[in-house]
Amino acid sequence: MPDRPMPPALRFMLAARRSELEGLRGLADTCELVTLISRLVHALQRERGYTNLYLGSQAETYRGQLDLHADQAQALAQDVLPRLQAMDLNAASAADRARLFNRVAYVLHGFDELPGLRRRIRERLLAPSVATSALTRLVGGLMAVVFEAADTAIDPSITRVLVALFNFMQGKELAGQERATGVVGFSAGFFDASVQERILHLTQSQERCFQTFGEFADPVAGQRWAELQRSELTTQLLRLREVGMRTSAQHPVDPGLSQLWFDLHSQRIDQMHEVEKHLAEQLLASCQSSIKLAHADLDNHRVLLQRLASLETMGCGDARLFSVHASDLDSPAPDGHGPQMGRSLLDLLQAQTHRLQDANLQLDEARQALNERKLVERAKQLLMSEYALSENEAYTRLRQSAMSRGLRMVDMAQNVLAVAGKG
Repeated sequence: MPDRPMPPALRFMLAARRSELEGLRGLADTCELVTLISRLVHALQRERGYTNLYLGSQAETYRGQLDLHADQAQALAQDVLPRLQAMDLNAASAADRARLFNRVAYVLHGFDELPGLRRRIRERLLAPSVATSALTRLVGGLMAVVFEAADTAIDPSITRVLVALFNFMQGKELAGQERATGVVGFSAGFFDASVQERILHLTQSQERCFQTFGEFADPVAGQRWAELQRSELTTQLLRLREVGMRTSAQHPVDPGLSQLWFDLHSQRIDQMHEVEKHLAEQLLASCQSSIKLAHADLDNHRVLLQRLASLETMGCGDARLFSVHASDLDSPAPDGHGPQMGRSLLDLLQAQTHRLQDANLQLDEARQALNERKLVERAKQLLMSEYALSENEAYTRLRQSAMSRGLRMVDMAQNVLAVAGKG
């Protein structure tokens, strides 16, 4: 077949699809990192749980389990940290990744501090709350990296899975924090006002996370979560939570319930991790599926160009079959490409335009959940700064204000930011 110049329209369409494909490949690498982070976060949550027990018990009973989980977390960190450090800081896309790079810097600093933190924990130089807070900040940094990955994803199907995974991971992290808070309360024999407030805040926050997860999760993940919610394990945990919330200094309970609380929560968190692993597998599968589709589109465009060019070179009238708009009155174009190719290119262009429009609509839907979360977090930080409130107090004030005005949390958050001139 003689060489023929590629029509400019097709050249740019192919370039657009190649650009998407390159973005998908980069996103696939990011998704692999996210799956590794989810495993690392789970290991750190286990280490944090046994850190709390080890420091709170003042006994060596939990030292073996603590060391085991710390070793597992460190091994997983060896998979994650090199990937973070190997990120291309000078790539053309790096200018749009400022928040992500800042999150990564925070995580890397946290891991630099981790050996010293672990040493002080073993030497019992830290209070349980201080050690727990330090590990929680590290987990929060890793979660922020996942959030940024979801916020910058370019493929709607992948973004939906990322949004589901992030919200589920966040809900699971809040469940881990509830476990630590309840251990403190039960170990003391009762939940004081601060523990009760914290438990209430954590349970409400979990509900929000799991609700968003349910909106974006695939049916299998949704079913697994529903089964866990209906399980006897969850029922026992809810009953024990109610017991703790009814306690007081005047009506204490056996401090030994702290171990039962920890065990029930730990079992549930481990089962939640199974849902988390399914979401991670779905994430990687979505990446591969989108990449395969992009490759197929590129191949189809090239094949169509070759067939049309071949038919038109031979002067074959059957080229009209490639376009429902072709007619015998059509005449060759000045650039040498016949009307059939022009019509077919128009069909391709329209199809690709519609596909991108649909993708943008789906992306907007998925990212709305992330944007709403950003607004609520910004409003909470503003209230904490302006009125010297704790996170629990800021959230409660925001929630109560929203309820009294009949607004959604995100709408109330927007109002708060607008009044402060930060909307």
